[in-house]
Amino acid sequence: MLLTAALMATTAARTPGPPADDDPYDALRRRWLDLALGTGYDPATEPYASRLAESGDLARGFRATMAPTPASLWPDRPYDPPSGITQSYGRLWTMAQAYVQPGTGSTADPALLTDVIRGLDHLSATVYNPSTTRYGNWWEWQIGSPRLLMDLTAALYDHLTAAQREAACAAVDHFIPDAMLTDYSGTSTGANRVDLCRSVALRGILGRAPDRIALARDALSPVFPYVTRGDGLYADGSFVQHTWVAYSGTYGQVLLDGLGRLFALLAGSQWEVTDPNRQIVLDSVERAYAPLIHDGLVMDCVNGRAISRGYLKSDDRHVLRSDHFHGQGVIAAIALLAEAASAAERERWYGRIKGWIERDTVAPILTARQFDVADLARLHAVADSPVAGIPEPVGHHLFAAMDRAVHRRPVFTASLAMAGDRIAHYECGNGENPRGWHTGAGMLSWWPTGRSGRAGRADQYTNWYWPTVDWYRLPGTTVSTKRLPDRAGGEWGEPKPDVRWVGGTTDGEYAAIGQHLKGLDSTLQARKSWFCLADAVVCLGAGITCTDGVPVETVVDNRNLGEGGTQDFVRGTGWAHLEEHGGWVIVAGHLRTLREDRTGAWSDINTGGTAERRTRRWQTLWLDHGTDPVNASYVYVLLPGATRRTVTARAADRHWLSVLANDGTCQAVRVPSLGLTAATFWQAGTAGGLTASAGASVLVRRRGRTATLCVSEPPRTGEPLEITWDHPVGAVIRADDAVEVISADRRLRLRVTPGRACATHRCEVTLTG
Repeated sequence: MLLTAALMATTAARTPGPPADDDPYDALRRRWLDLALGTGYDPATEPYASRLAESGDLARGFRATMAPTPASLWPDRPYDPPSGITQSYGRLWTMAQAYVQPGTGSTADPALLTDVIRGLDHLSATVYNPSTTRYGNWWEWQIGSPRLLMDLTAALYDHLTAAQREAACAAVDHFIPDAMLTDYSGTSTGANRVDLCRSVALRGILGRAPDRIALARDALSPVFPYVTRGDGLYADGSFVQHTWVAYSGTYGQVLLDGLGRLFALLAGSQWEVTDPNRQIVLDSVERAYAPLIHDGLVMDCVNGRAISRGYLKSDDRHVLRSDHFHGQGVIAAIALLAEAASAAERERWYGRIKGWIERDTVAPILTARQFDVADLARLHAVADSPVAGIPEPVGHHLFAAMDRAVHRRPVFTASLAMAGDRIAHYECGNGENPRGWHTGAGMLSWWPTGRSGRAGRADQYTNWYWPTVDWYRLPGTTVSTKRLPDRAGGEWGEPKPDVRWVGGTTDGEYAAIGQHLKGLDSTLQARKSWFCLADAVVCLGAGITCTDGVPVETVVDNRNLGEGGTQDFVRGTGWAHLEEHGGWVIVAGHLRTLREDRTGAWSDINTGGTAERRTRRWQTLWLDHGTDPVNASYVYVLLPGATRRTVTARAADRHWLSVLANDGTCQAVRVPSLGLTAATFWQAGTAGGLTASAGASVLVRRRGRTATLCVSEPPRTGEPLEITWDHPVGAVIRADDAVEVISADRRLRLRVTPGRACATHRCEVTLTG
């Protein structure tokens, strides 16, 4: 109780109060500036002093180089391509911040103010006005530019004439017509819709137009409910944008950040967001986002084409856009959204945020260069709160609607990226991520937690991973080595394999996951299964067939050793171990290995990336299935974070794992020490005492005299199926509504009506015999 009271007091001290009754528009504008510019910090202390000074330096540099012409405001930022418009508004925003914020060295500088307004007038007169028909990338016109223009107008409101304010509002009205907010379709969905509402709400406040504020508030409501297809948040925690791309880490961050700002902005006003479905957004923090954050990073399997950004040429601050960059953006958004949460939710979220802050040793959050003083102040307030940081919870999270899974254990965390007819192989577009071809072919990323004080390799995918990795050898994938052109399959998530069987089942601790793999622009087909266990992931492949005329490989792993890495790599009979990383046991297949240096630049994989080239050392392990294989297979065990002694002992233990089936009908394993039997049934079949009448994922866990059977139907036909477990059972303790117990005696027979969401359905029984 005392902790909650202290937490509420801390939050209240920095949260703007309700708008004044006498002039709600001015009150809302001031509240927005508090959210955007920050409150409750000492500008003379770090990290604020250096950040404010940097803003001042940037602002003075921009002012010195501003040279208006009919085609640009800065020579290096032409309007065409139109990204130059948004980037120009961005520079003006930096200049405006330097003017209105303390400690910048240009605070209240009248000459700086004059030039900011001159720049605004120039953009308004030459390009961003109602007489212009938008061209190029719609985002620049309808999200990037209006968002910054409204921030600038709010910050400089008292220094602008009525005509200048009206011109800004008219531009927003022109480029974001009402139809964008009254029709929930096309580009006006999910995170994009929230961004559009943000600009229109500010336009309503600055233009004293209550109907515009109400329109923006009401247009948020379609974002809140769970969806079952297309863009948005799913009941299982998945977040999809661009119809078929897993995008929790980037577009999801934009959605959380934008909603947090709008919830806080409108709270207590006549336009407060009161739709009860907004609770779905609050629930998503722990259901949808937190499971994807590891030690401050957000897993790249939900960052889409943003994995290719790294260092961008257009970035005036030269910030690395890595998995930690995206993760910290989500964390800052959660801190912002906490202002609209209940006291209990806020306390839990603060505990998570504090834990992430404490564990992120790769890119310390409290000094992260991406943040302005407002975000830094919110994060420091969390760090200074009386809430204790909490460790990452152990468990398995299956995001079936976006073909992703996260497995958390005390000694490691892993993520799995797959593709099917609902989720694309990969997304490229705007010159970004042209070689992400195989990122959905079962890419298995993992982070050991670290031993003896080591950092746990949290920089594995941060340290120039994507510019230097071999894109045909992504860890966990099975691929044809057929050379592919950049952007193979099409842009914007167009390349989707024509397969339905992708997904799995989980009891919340362990999981059985399968993917019917069809290669991109290839004849390759394979059946891949992953059984996620206590200290290992058991990986099975079967039916690997291809007629591309080139070798086919399964990439057991590909570890980034850093610049000139010297980590010891040792091979034994049926096993391998890599110092500081972990080990592998090869049950079926001939392991090949390679240590090599690879050099690349961000510009190789993103037209906007910097051309600087760096070299990283790689340790690659793969299984060669030969040219044009027919029904090839493999079995190996991944042991993240394991010592060499553990790996050799596991390789020598003939009783730890039994492979019950590994073919095109079923892949199944039994691990007696865990009381576990798990199976991927590609079609009707029997393995290890389990029988399925149709394609299904099944997991059985025995604990003493009870057992729990978990079932899902990844093909998503929705048709009933029967599961039989050939083991004597007694009473049925409990069963989900979708599970009908046909018999429970000498064997257990269930009829499952699964629905179409690949949800897990459970039945718990006592055992006899």
